[in-house]
Amino acid sequence: MTTRRQFLSNTALTGALFLVFNSRGQRALADSPSAALARLPVGEGSVAPYAFVSIARDGQVTIVAHRSEMGTGIRTTLPMALADELEADWARVTVSQAPGDEDTYGSQNTDGSHSLRDFLMPMRVAGASTRHLLITAAAAAWSVPRSEVTAEHHELAHAKSGRRAHYGEFAAAAVALPLPDVKDLKLKSEAEFRYLGKPVHAVDLNDVVHGAARYGIDGRMPGLRYAVVARPPVYGGHVVGVDSTAALKFTGVERVVRIPAPALPGGMRPLGGVAVVASNTWAAMQARDLLKIQWNDGIHAKHDSAAYAKRLMAEVRQPAKVVRHDGDVDAAFAKASQRVVAEYATPYLAHAPMEPPAAMAVVKNGSCEVWAAVQDPQTTRKELAAFLKLPIENVKVNVTLLGGGFGRKSKPDFVLEAAYIAREIGHPVKVTWSRTDELQHGYYHAIAAQRLEGSLDASGKVTGWLQRSAFPPIMSTFAPNTVYADGEELEMGMVDTPYVLPNARFENAPVPPGVRIGWFRSVCNIQHAFASGSFVDELAHAAKRDPREFVLELLGPDRHIPIEAGGFKRTNYGGTDAEFPFDTGRIRRTVERVTKEAGWGTPLPAGRGRGLAVHHSFLSTVAVVMDVSVSPQGELKIEQVDIGIDCGYVANPERVRAQLEGAVVMGVTLALRGEMTFKNGRAEQSNFHDFQLLGIHEVPRHVRVHLMPADLSVPSAGVGEPGVPPVAPALCNAIFAATGKRIRTLPIAGQLRA
Repeated sequence: MTTRRQFLSNTALTGALFLVFNSRGQRALADSPSAALARLPVGEGSVAPYAFVSIARDGQVTIVAHRSEMGTGIRTTLPMALADELEADWARVTVSQAPGDEDTYGSQNTDGSHSLRDFLMPMRVAGASTRHLLITAAAAAWSVPRSEVTAEHHELAHAKSGRRAHYGEFAAAAVALPLPDVKDLKLKSEAEFRYLGKPVHAVDLNDVVHGAARYGIDGRMPGLRYAVVARPPVYGGHVVGVDSTAALKFTGVERVVRIPAPALPGGMRPLGGVAVVASNTWAAMQARDLLKIQWNDGIHAKHDSAAYAKRLMAEVRQPAKVVRHDGDVDAAFAKASQRVVAEYATPYLAHAPMEPPAAMAVVKNGSCEVWAAVQDPQTTRKELAAFLKLPIENVKVNVTLLGGGFGRKSKPDFVLEAAYIAREIGHPVKVTWSRTDELQHGYYHAIAAQRLEGSLDASGKVTGWLQRSAFPPIMSTFAPNTVYADGEELEMGMVDTPYVLPNARFENAPVPPGVRIGWFRSVCNIQHAFASGSFVDELAHAAKRDPREFVLELLGPDRHIPIEAGGFKRTNYGGTDAEFPFDTGRIRRTVERVTKEAGWGTPLPAGRGRGLAVHHSFLSTVAVVMDVSVSPQGELKIEQVDIGIDCGYVANPERVRAQLEGAVVMGVTLALRGEMTFKNGRAEQSNFHDFQLLGIHEVPRHVRVHLMPADLSVPSAGVGEPGVPPVAPALCNAIFAATGKRIRTLPIAGQLRA
């Protein structure tokens, strides 16, 4: 518990109201706040980092963003929530980025669609507490009852006497007051919100548009050297020998540094290799091509993705480990009037963020400081401390803007590279990955195969469901001999089905890895949603039913699905069952809304069709209707996309819309072209000419986003990840409706002309 004396001693340095709120919305400081301040520059009347909010003498409010910004808008939305409860003028608010510090900020791992659901309320409490203190300080100074003082739009006012003052005039007095108990706070009602629930421009928008935004790749400092790394071409390989004679002769090149390869599985450690250090990145890249390296390719030297895909499909054609079992599937199949069997395959995927990994590091005097575009600064800090064998308190991680992340920048191997090289040469170093580096040496989304079998009775109702899934699990990158998926991966669109299935069995086949597997936007929901979303459509057509009506019937009566069923207990994405119930009624309403908006059931011309898919993930539901046309020559055109989300309370509607629009573009890109292939352990794609994204002329012109209404009583759930999974199955279902051709293997490219 922070004492009044601690707060007074710290704020005396700045003359500002300096508050820290921990992840539960309670005020707290680091164990040694004076030492913490000593490590950081504190200017006249300025904010001291390690705080969520401070108010300078002139009234300027600084709010710290402790989550990483990669296009989701979280650097705007969370500070906006605090500012709203504070009754601050958004034009007088500055947002400052927090360094990695778990003790002060709670979790800063910006993935898994956790940010808003974990921190919206704490940030509101922080704002309301600050407002409470300011009102109390003003009432005391004016000798009036506290109940007569109001805070409105950055000012304190006493109506009876006509006195008014901006926040900065009472900041110093407010910080000396005891904290209010949370139960004594008066949080705003939804009707009183000034910013929440309203369209608010992102705080970095102007800088991004005008090229002034600073990303990890933009790092600069005096004495900086620039490095690129030649990494093993095969996962698990290592350097046998290197001739760097020609590279060292290249103009601007200063050093060549060997980076040790880790024992497998390597986790978040660098892959190893040879770094070229130069006075500029171009020189380092040119010299890297001159290195003559002899590699030992290691145990994955023969990895072939085509053969591997066949192995996965063979695995799902035979019984595997049962992970959930309801009823008697075999009996249901034996009695079925009709059985449907389908096999689905999805490839390895690369993250391909517009900004490849980059990091700048200084290592000296037993300490390390880095500047990097990372999603998880706290894990980065821990990994750096362990890798360099430094006390964690001697490591500081500064977070820049991220030019895309998608889970790639949760893994700080590139930051560790920069720090290692900086330590070895005794100078600040920036490591930059090229696009080829990013595609060929990253962490990949798992390749997968699935087999689904279903049975229908005479009336066309589903009586049995069997789903087998085979894919290399993420934990194979972190723990040896990991061949089965863990519970979280299995509940991402597989065993957590919302459908009423009287007889169902779900199985997982063992698969060893061939490359580094890592988190990717939406994670295993990508392959599971593609299979289940497509299979439901196949069952509907087999039953000669309208797919929309079939989905609604499968959802059954509105109910809350228990957290444990068929011997499997869901983690519920870390959310409690009480706060985030798995509510099929909300899924139903989302489907009904989106299909209505899309004009489901209205006639379409020949060669044109609509496809529906719905998926629940990260505690949100997303439904997609694709309207496509396919020419006789097999040319696909997406005429319109309707995408709807129920994510609980929508704190920042413009950012939710942007996320879903982006999810459509990413989902279509992955469905049409997304694929990484490997031969002799080596990635075959090297840049955007062979790992293609959608061109601007191919992006769907009409993407209509529909936000399901929810008030503050419905907590905010995930937005960043849930939009992607239903896109591919909706697209493939639409193609079937337009052409009668069923796509079961991604990517789609080339299949329509076959």
